[in-house]
Amino acid sequence: MRKVLILGSTGSIGTQALEVIEGSPELQAVGLAAGRNWETTVAQAREHGVRAIALVDSDAAARAGANWGDGTVLAGEEGVRELIAATEPDLVLNGIVGAAGLGSTVVALSAGIDVALANKESLVLGGELVMALAEATGARLLPVDSEHSALHQLIGAEAPGTVDRLQITASGGPFRGRDDLSHVSVAEALDHPTWKMGGRITIDCATLMNKGFEVIEAHHLFCVPYERIDVVVHPQSLIHSMVHLVDGSTLAHLGYPDMRVPISYALHFPERMPVDVPRLDLAAVGALTFEDPDPDTFACLRLALEAGEAGGTAPTVLNAADEVAVAAFLDGRIPFTGIAAVIERILAAMPARPVTHFDDLFATDAEARERAAAAARELTPA
Repeated sequence: MRKVLILGSTGSIGTQALEVIEGSPELQAVGLAAGRNWETTVAQAREHGVRAIALVDSDAAARAGANWGDGTVLAGEEGVRELIAATEPDLVLNGIVGAAGLGSTVVALSAGIDVALANKESLVLGGELVMALAEATGARLLPVDSEHSALHQLIGAEAPGTVDRLQITASGGPFRGRDDLSHVSVAEALDHPTWKMGGRITIDCATLMNKGFEVIEAHHLFCVPYERIDVVVHPQSLIHSMVHLVDGSTLAHLGYPDMRVPISYALHFPERMPVDVPRLDLAAVGALTFEDPDPDTFACLRLALEAGEAGGTAPTVLNAADEVAVAAFLDGRIPFTGIAAVIERILAAMPARPVTHFDDLFATDAEARERAAAAARELTPA
């Protein structure tokens, strides 16, 4: 029995992970953590026999404690990290959204615990340090994003030196083919054609920032230079990633979009277990199409690739500015095109610096958020 701690249990990844665990005799949920949704967290704990939960919001934690007497309730970001030690899991699934997830990844890896990683910010912000920490402790990072899970599966059987290029696919989001995004509404941006996700990640998919983040992740996870990682738009979202080999062969990972597949792969690795999802029928699909992304219209993709190449603190600045700008857009305070404008301004104001410690990242993150908030206010209509 593999004991699993789920961070971000009330989100899309967390709820689907609990579905996978419920259907697997090999897995047991031993702890749950969420932000402030205490009612759902307590309901999940009761349903899955979990005896320890944590809520970042202290008021939510107090209410959970008052309404649930069947186990331990921890509070705050420190409580989330304490939950890792308290539950002694074999695997931590980090489904926390945003930079807040980095600390939990560091704590788990420092304790030598494998991490099923759905929190892309852990690698966007701290890629070099996180990978070095994993290597030092022997803990494994198992990607949960469908694109990186696909690459993990494709590369795993290949000998060193045989991988020439990586190719990550993108659906193109709701605005594929458009060259004027100046009047995009929040509702339009949240209407993703393939996935149902939370607000921030859905907007990142609409701007293609998410693909830029995924290139940065792939660079760190698979030690492949940026110039050998490509993004290709594939509207059908059936090919999740491709690997081009030195002999001219190309390997592709295909399947209908369903996050339970990469979640199950990460939770059971190195074994595979049955997942109750539809099997791919290519004859029914009929055709697969591909096109290059438009980095002029979708400036966030360009900015992400530039920040990745710059390295150091640049990806941290990129992510912090993006989080602030996306929140401002969702609140109706800046236009859709203002997201890239804010990010570009902050990247220019905070040139990349070397990173030697996680404290460098946290300090950079805080400064970039302050600057981005000020920039967003300047774009807000009077």
